[in-house]
Amino acid sequence: MQQRKDEQEATASKTTLRLLEKTVKDMLVDQGRLVEVPYTATLGDTMNALVANKVVALPVAAPPGQWIGAGGSMILESDKQTGAVRKHYIGMVTMLDIVAYIADDDGSNDQTTDVANLEKKMMVPVSSIIGRSFEGLSLWTLNPNTNILDCMELFSKGIHRALVPMDSQMENIQGVELVESASSYKMLTQMDVLKFLKDHASELGEILSSSIKEIGCLNQNVYAITDRTKVIDAIKCLRTALLNAVPIVESSNDFEEDHRQLVDGEGRKPIGTFSATDLRGCHLSALQTWLPLRALEFTELVSRSPLFASKEGVSAPKEMVSCQPQAALAEVIEKIVSKHVHRVWVVDEQGLLAGLVSLTDIVGALRVSLLSKIDVM
Repeated sequence: MQQRKDEQEATASKTTLRLLEKTVKDMLVDQGRLVEVPYTATLGDTMNALVANKVVALPVAAPPGQWIGAGGSMILESDKQTGAVRKHYIGMVTMLDIVAYIADDDGSNDQTTDVANLEKKMMVPVSSIIGRSFEGLSLWTLNPNTNILDCMELFSKGIHRALVPMDSQMENIQGVELVESASSYKMLTQMDVLKFLKDHASELGEILSSSIKEIGCLNQNVYAITDRTKVIDAIKCLRTALLNAVPIVESSNDFEEDHRQLVDGEGRKPIGTFSATDLRGCHLSALQTWLPLRALEFTELVSRSPLFASKEGVSAPKEMVSCQPQAALAEVIEKIVSKHVHRVWVVDEQGLLAGLVSLTDIVGALRVSLLSKIDVM
């Protein structure tokens, strides 16, 4: 009996080791060519590109030699035959960057955006808003030969996406580089890594059966907005706190509660989610009327948008994706991938907020578990 158990454990260990031999290149098999926007693109054009490609972030390309890249990087695209540099990636633009810029009241006390001002802002070149957020400055590359654990280390630090050079001039280098030149790039995201690990669940062994609380990916610091917070204030809260989403909770009877600011969500009743991803549902014609609305009203409007109705498997903004602290990691990963959300709200038995689980939390906890598993092999 013991011998059989030892053989099973040995087989499981070999299976896990085979998974850890996988590289970034293996995770990009089904990825198409990189979608990007030129530095001259207007915010209107950029928003249309984000919506058309169903993404929340795009790299911005500029002519070489004229720009300093985000974070001081020099990520270049060069001709495969001649090596001549064709473009320089200067940063990343997200939907939140655009809408936060649109919602900026420029110091005015008026919380509405008139049509003329909105049209003027949408004609601004995208290069003018690069660097306004941490996300925009997070321009990283990962060599395709980087092993899965080193890749997970980058994404466990809160980096959401990285460019991967194809036909790189630095094929023998692994890890993150600030200088890179290649004839083409692809994008690898935290979600891509999680989907890959889900597809290789059998190779992860018993790790996935652990609860999110046991494995250490339950984040108990959860900030929220109330059901009285307006869209324009919710956007400013996301931008200021470097968050991509917040739960909407029932407002309290406390007259001193400021509905324009984030509140501590722990122990509060969640009734919705306000996310930068959902802002893709904002057609320009609707923005002027939506910004002064309450965020909860906004989620109800966008949940009926044809944009979300046509996207099979994607969670509508009004839907609350949640779990309990005892939920198995496999169950939470399944919810994240199937609903295509970037965090799951954790609630107690009474349905009150107890924390959250983000992609960053999961990737970090999985990496630590895999490393500890290697140590005992």
